[in-house]
Amino acid sequence: AQAMLTKIIAEKWFAPRGVIGFWPANVVGDDIRLFADDTRSTELATFFTLRQQLTKRGGKANVALSDFVAPVESGKPDYIGGFVVTAGIEEVAIAERFKRANDDYSSIMVKALADRFAEAFAERMHEKVRKEFWGYAPDEKLAPDELIGEPYRGIRPAPGYPAQPDHTEKATLFRLLDGERNAGVSLTESYAMWPGSSVSGVYLAHPESYYFGVAKVERDQVEDYAHRKAMPLVEVERWLGPILNYVPQHYAEAGRPLSF
Repeated sequence: AQAMLTKIIAEKWFAPRGVIGFWPANVVGDDIRLFADDTRSTELATFFTLRQQLTKRGGKANVALSDFVAPVESGKPDYIGGFVVTAGIEEVAIAERFKRANDDYSSIMVKALADRFAEAFAERMHEKVRKEFWGYAPDEKLAPDELIGEPYRGIRPAPGYPAQPDHTEKATLFRLLDGERNAGVSLTESYAMWPGSSVSGVYLAHPESYYFGVAKVERDQVEDYAHRKAMPLVEVERWLGPILNYVPQHYAEAGRPLSF
């Protein structure tokens, strides 16, 4: 792996690309509403969030990503960022070339390293966002090995991951950033990113923000979520299938097991 990594860097096998953006934002309920400019008179888009429905010890609150953006009634102007980065489309052709040469090991390895490049790109971009582009932590000084523990202020949660398990939220992010034109990354019908070695998400700068898992959700929240997104309940239940804490009605009526 180290030998291939050295060669990738020396011969510039990959051509990473990325795009970032920032928007005025405030929260209404559990929805993060984005605005076209600082007058906040024109809504640009909405990121919908899901809230934990857990029984916690010590009276701890069930959180949603919307908790880390100022509510509109607070009168505080807040912001949110977004990003799409990729190691580049080159990995596809390189991996295929190794495969045609019956070198399956190298084909797998180049894909794995491309994934690491994309994650490293996302980490580096987040650092520049904190210190320069958004600039809310200009004096941050962390060594590379310190970044592993993520001791810095802010998070970059991704749609489809525990804090927001709904992959369809990527559509809003990609529309805002024009991810395909600006970063060369597109979404498949199942909202997977292509090229595969790509990372996307939102930037939240709240000093108390942290990563968490929504875990299981109940029917009442899913129905409310579907209403807020103006999406058919059946479709929302399909995308949230792995975290549903109930059997959807259409499955129960059909007598089919719930499997994903």
